[in-house]
Amino acid sequence: MIAFIVWTICAAIFLGIGFRCRKAGDAVGFFTFVKPPTVTDVKQYNHAVAALWFAAAVLLEMIGVPLLFIEQNSPLFVPIIFAVMALVIAMMIVYVKIEAKYRK
Repeated sequence: MIAFIVWTICAAIFLGIGFRCRKAGDAVGFFTFVKPPTVTDVKQYNHAVAALWFAAAVLLEMIGVPLLFIEQNSPLFVPIIFAVMALVIAMMIVYVKIEAKYRK
């Protein structure tokens, strides 16, 4: 149960990042310590990045639902971790496509 609570807090942080991106006036960055790109339409770019964070938050929460039902130290944690790794890789791929679409 505690693992699911921590998992939900992480998903809530993703939602918070999404809301911050959606409300930002300047182009937002995605990768740590990288300057945001110069984009053609800042509002649409920020909305696309925010949608990416919202989708990631929902998917992360869905991946974490099995934590409610499995025992501690269960081997079922392995597919959950692989699913999170796939989610992160998918987020990077989608962001690169978003950036390519809106880059000047």
